[in-house]
Amino acid sequence: MLKTYDNQIVLKTNKELTVIEPYGPNCLRVRSTRNSRISDENWTLLPPKAAESTIACDGAVCTIQNGDISAVVENCGPWFPGRITFLRKGKQILRTVHENDADNAFIHTEGDHYKTTVTFESNKGERLYGLGQEQQDYFDRKGCTSELLHRNTKSTIPYLYSSLGYGFLWNNPAPGRCETTLNHTLWSCDSTYQADYLVMVGDTPADVAKIYADLTGYAPVFPKWASGFWQCKLRYEDQDELLEVAREYKRRGIPISAIVIDYFHWTEQGEWKFDPTYWPDPEAMCRELREMGIQPIVSIWPTINPNSENFAHMDENGMLIRTESGQFGTFNFYGQQTFIDPTNPETGDYVWSRVKENYYDKGIHNYWLDEAEPEVHPQQFWHLHFHAGNGAQTAMLYPYYYVKMFHDSLKAEGDREIILLTRAAWPGSQKFGAAVWNGDIPSNWKALKQSIVSGLSMAVCGIPWWNSDIGGFHQGDTQSEEFRELLVRWFQFGLFSPVMRLHGARKKIADAPLRHPGIIEPSGGPNEIWRFGDRAYKIIAELITLRERLRPYIHEQMEIVSKTGLPLMRPMFYAFPEDEVCYTIDDAYMFGSEILFAPITEPGATARQVYLPAGRWQLTQNGDLYEGGKWVTVHAELSEFIAFLPEGSKLLPLFQ
Repeated sequence: MLKTYDNQIVLKTNKELTVIEPYGPNCLRVRSTRNSRISDENWTLLPPKAAESTIACDGAVCTIQNGDISAVVENCGPWFPGRITFLRKGKQILRTVHENDADNAFIHTEGDHYKTTVTFESNKGERLYGLGQEQQDYFDRKGCTSELLHRNTKSTIPYLYSSLGYGFLWNNPAPGRCETTLNHTLWSCDSTYQADYLVMVGDTPADVAKIYADLTGYAPVFPKWASGFWQCKLRYEDQDELLEVAREYKRRGIPISAIVIDYFHWTEQGEWKFDPTYWPDPEAMCRELREMGIQPIVSIWPTINPNSENFAHMDENGMLIRTESGQFGTFNFYGQQTFIDPTNPETGDYVWSRVKENYYDKGIHNYWLDEAEPEVHPQQFWHLHFHAGNGAQTAMLYPYYYVKMFHDSLKAEGDREIILLTRAAWPGSQKFGAAVWNGDIPSNWKALKQSIVSGLSMAVCGIPWWNSDIGGFHQGDTQSEEFRELLVRWFQFGLFSPVMRLHGARKKIADAPLRHPGIIEPSGGPNEIWRFGDRAYKIIAELITLRERLRPYIHEQMEIVSKTGLPLMRPMFYAFPEDEVCYTIDDAYMFGSEILFAPITEPGATARQVYLPAGRWQLTQNGDLYEGGKWVTVHAELSEFIAFLPEGSKLLPLFQ
């Protein structure tokens, strides 16, 4: 049965119920279920803007038109789901697979939930970008498969942008799978009430990015201090060590905007306060840092165990993730831990009361929200129960509500420029000031190259505030010349990243004395910029100084980000959508509207090929002019990076 109601097309068979309707201009939403009614749950979607649509129906075929997008819905009989064909300005862009058996599209799991699959025909020559971040090599996801879940180094955003001019958002917070293979594109949820997805179109990638931001939210104003250099390491073990480092940066005249106090500065997991043995006077520490113009940032973990003074109260009041069977433990890390449940509104109020007393009132207003996936072991989400529901249906929401919890609390205190460093995200996290990084990646050249792909993929997915650990996280050897070379090249990438942050667990220097023998999670090797040898130090110091000169440009571009949904770190095809070559580039990008950056990601390399779109371009090293519309080979010693500006750019003097 195929009918229309107001602005909806409704297809009902003995196998499923499907509704197709407009959701803002140039966007259609499809929901399909095996149940008798459609759920109105929007998850993290914002209410749609008004849109004018028209519907025509003859009983066997219905067409809905909403601006430049239309969908043709066919009733294919009782044995098959209805077929939906999406068109952009009359040209087919997506089509559901007609041969799908409706019984296999919905496989019962529990109650009124089903393993749900939607399959589309493959488009020959199509390129697909997005799906969030993970350690993999492919910016163009065509030909790949991906698990839809979060873990350390992997943050799934179930959104794709197509070179055919459409965006696709899979609006389901259940773990699942996406296959963008040569024979089909498939989206699947492990357990959900209904399939729910949106298709949006535009003339350019920027047009589609704005529609996506209308649906999920825009990044707020970027804090003025956050565009500078952030110093971080694993970890500063006490207050004196942290202040010694901050003072040394000031003594050397190296601009520094923030310094991070990493994990296990606390008394116990789930207590969110300084251990007074090592941090005796946080207020005095914060006061001195702010006098130096340095923002203190403190790591917050959502882990908690029965030794915490907060455990009993939170457990009794349903503020912790519960297990469906067995004991509380979901993460064995210095004892069995579980995680707070930010999907429960009461959790935010209680946790903030502890954070406010122990950090905020002492002068720390900026937070690093680590373990934001959350990092459960094993990753059996059906075993977890949240306030929002069983994890098999809702687990992907965790990072969204984790960052929202802190954003809303800070906003209630009167803070207006909010940034929250976090290890995972979900559609809409950007509107809460989430600055996502790609987790605990290795300190090697492959990870540097993959980080560029991660940053661009997150940019496509509407997460414009992004960064990576400069130098990688795992076991960089500060005494190694190869690591020092890698670090310099990574700093060049950090220069042209939305957040420039040095971090890492460096190898401990042989025979170096322990600062606090027996302390939990002792620091690794040193990670300040003067610790990497004189040559690297000189280069890195100049890069940080250049970052200072670029800060007005960065904030100017961030205002565009907040208004349009365009990212700061832009894929080449965002700026040059008519240039087919730009859709093939995964190792260069536009940093804002003017800077074309081409990082070097191979050891020992002092040159690389760069594609310059049409026009005339000036190399920032020396101002030399290059004709665009072709590939060029550019030389860059370790002390140099490869970046171009359009001819006549007012930014050129900043680089000289």
